[in-house]
Amino acid sequence: MDLSDIVSEVADQERGAWFDIADPVTGEPTGIRFKIAGPDSETQHRAQLALADELTALAGPDGMVSAEQRERARIGCLAKCVLDWTVTEDGEPVPFSHKNVVRVLRAAKWLQAQVDAFADDRAAFRGAK
Repeated sequence: MDLSDIVSEVADQERGAWFDIADPVTGEPTGIRFKIAGPDSETQHRAQLALADELTALAGPDGMVSAEQRERARIGCLAKCVLDWTVTEDGEPVPFSHKNVVRVLRAAKWLQAQVDAFADDRAAFRGAK
């Protein structure tokens, strides 16, 4: 592997990769799909910097950030790594927006966990197109 391979992989990660959400009990596909930027992408880098800034701004005089505020900020950061999706509600497509991504991620901890794990999995983005 040389530098051009690394640069190419980072570009692939910036374009993102599709991930199918699985039912947490059966493992069957749910029909929900997320296109997620990879862990070395500029998109994830910017999201992590914004998270650090948000946590700094939320800190009280004692430097503490509540667990609720930290969790809200973490989900917002994860949502910024989602580039596209296929999500329906009551049989209708849910429009893609940051606000809607946050709403869907908050719907279930298991859904967040799957998106978070995929977003951090470099192997999932190797050669992604």
